[in-house]
Amino acid sequence: MIFKQLWDFEIDFILLLVTTLILYVSHYYYKYFTRVNPLPGPLPLPLLGNIPQVIWSFKGDVLAFYNYCYEEYGDVYEIHGIVRSIVLCRAEYLDDLFSKSTHGTRFPTSKGLKELGVEGKGIFLNSNYKSWIFNHHLFNQAILSPKFTNEAIYWTNKLFNELEIYWNELFLKEEIIKENKNKLDFGAWFHHYTNDMIIKLLTGERSYSMAAYFDTLSDKKSDHPPAIVEDSVKFVQAIRKHLMGYYIFLMISPFLRHYVPFFKNKADGILQNLKFINQKLDSIIKRRRQEIKDVPLNKPLPHDMLTSMIIKNTLRDVNYFETGEANRSMTDTEIRVNLLDGIINGTYKSANLLSLIVYYVAHNPDVKKKMLEEIDSIFQGDKTRPITKDDFYSLSYCEAIVKEVSRIFPIMHSFTRCFNEPSEIAGYQWPANTLFQINVKSLHNDSDYWEEPNKFNPDRWLVEGFEPNKNSFVMFGGGLRSCPGRKLAMIELICLMALSFRKYEINLVDMNSPIKTTSDGILVSCDELLVEVKPRN
Repeated sequence: MIFKQLWDFEIDFILLLVTTLILYVSHYYYKYFTRVNPLPGPLPLPLLGNIPQVIWSFKGDVLAFYNYCYEEYGDVYEIHGIVRSIVLCRAEYLDDLFSKSTHGTRFPTSKGLKELGVEGKGIFLNSNYKSWIFNHHLFNQAILSPKFTNEAIYWTNKLFNELEIYWNELFLKEEIIKENKNKLDFGAWFHHYTNDMIIKLLTGERSYSMAAYFDTLSDKKSDHPPAIVEDSVKFVQAIRKHLMGYYIFLMISPFLRHYVPFFKNKADGILQNLKFINQKLDSIIKRRRQEIKDVPLNKPLPHDMLTSMIIKNTLRDVNYFETGEANRSMTDTEIRVNLLDGIINGTYKSANLLSLIVYYVAHNPDVKKKMLEEIDSIFQGDKTRPITKDDFYSLSYCEAIVKEVSRIFPIMHSFTRCFNEPSEIAGYQWPANTLFQINVKSLHNDSDYWEEPNKFNPDRWLVEGFEPNKNSFVMFGGGLRSCPGRKLAMIELICLMALSFRKYEINLVDMNSPIKTTSDGILVSCDELLVEVKPRN
C-alpha cells in the first residue's frame, strides 16, 4: 500500500513537472512568435537563448557567431540571451543611439547587476543617469587633467624600465640570444604590465603583477618582497575571475543561477570572489583617506584617481573654491565601484590591442619602416631617455597605426545601449528597455564607409582633411557613454610602441601562424603572441 502511494506520488510529480515544462516552453515560444518587430536571427531556446549555438557551433567564439549572423541575416537582426537583443550593423542606425537628447544606458536594470552590487553605481554598468553623470564628470575631470597625463607618462616610463630589467635577465643576454632562447609571450607580459600600470594610476598603490610573472619564469626572483608580490597575484587573479563573472550575471537567467547546481556554484563563487575584491579595495580607500587627512592643506596630494575621488567636493578640491558649490562627496561604495570599473576596463583592452599592433606591424614591413623612421626622428638614436608628453603628441604615425588596428580588428567587437523610454531605431518603433547591440566589426569593415576596408593602411588616417563617416569608427564607443579612459589608453599604447620599437627588434616566432584570440560577449582577447626579441642595431 505504502509503495503504491509512493509510486502514485512519483507519477503525479513527474506529470506535474512535464506539464509545467510544456506550459513554460509554449509560453516562451508564444511570446517569441508574437514579439514586436520580428527580425531575422537564430532560433533561441527557452532559458538559454542562443548560448547553445555559440558554444556548440562556434566553440564559444562570440565574434565568429556575430560575423555569421551578419552574413546570414543582414544589417539588423536579433539574438537572445536572458533578453532579446537587436544587433545593429549600419552607422546610420546609431544616430539616435548616440544623440545627446537620449541618455542610453549599457544594459537594462537587471537582478544580476543588483546581486553584484553595481546597480546604480559606477560608470560602466550604471543605469541611473543622475548617478552616472556624477561619476562620469569626476572621471573625466581627473583623467583629462594635465597632471594626470604627466603621471601616466611618468609611470609608463618607470614600469617599462622595470619590464626591461626582467627581459634583460630572461631573454636579452648575449648567450641566450645565441642559443635562440630569446622568445617570449608578448601578450602575457603586457597583460601584467597594464595590470601594474592601471592599478597604480587609479589607486596610487603599486601592483607587482610583472614581478610575479618574472618569478614564475626565473630561478632568480625579483627584488620585491615575496609577500606583497603574492598579494598582488591574488588581487589580479580575483579581478580576472570577476570579469568573467559579469557574463554569468548578465547572460545567464536568475533561475539557472539560483537553482541549477552548475550555474549556482559558478555564481556563488563569483560573489565570494567579489567579497574579497571589495575588502581589498575598502582597505586601500581607508588607507588613502588617512594619508590625505595627515597631509597639511597647503601641501600637494598625489594625482591618482582614488585621491581625486576622495577629495571631490571637499576643501581639498580646487574646483570647490572656484565654484563655491558644496555638492556632496563620494561614498566609499561609489569610489570602490569606480575603481573596479577602471581597473577592469583599463587593463585588458590596452594589453590585447598592443598585441594586435605588434602582429600587424610584423606582417606589414612598409608600415614598420615608416613607424621606425618616425620613432628615430624623434629620439635621434637615444634609446634610454624617458618619453615625454611632447613626444607623445609628435608620434602621429604611431597613433595612425593604433587607429587602423582598432578599425580592422576591433578589440571591443560589440557594445550595448538601452533606453528607458520608447525609441525609433533602424526604422522601427521599439518599446522601452529594448536592448541594442552594435556590431563594431561590421561598421569598421564596411566598403560603404571605408576605401579598401580589408586592407591594413594606417596612411588613410594621415590624409589631409580625412574624417571617418559619422559613426563608422567607434573604437571607444560613441555618444555620452563613450569610454572616459580613451586618452589614457592612447597615451599607454603610443608610448609603449615607441619605447618598445626604438630599442628592440620584435619579430613573430611564426609568421605563418594566425594570431591566437578568443572572444566573449564584448571583448577580443589575445591568448598568446610568441615573439623573438633582441636589441635593435
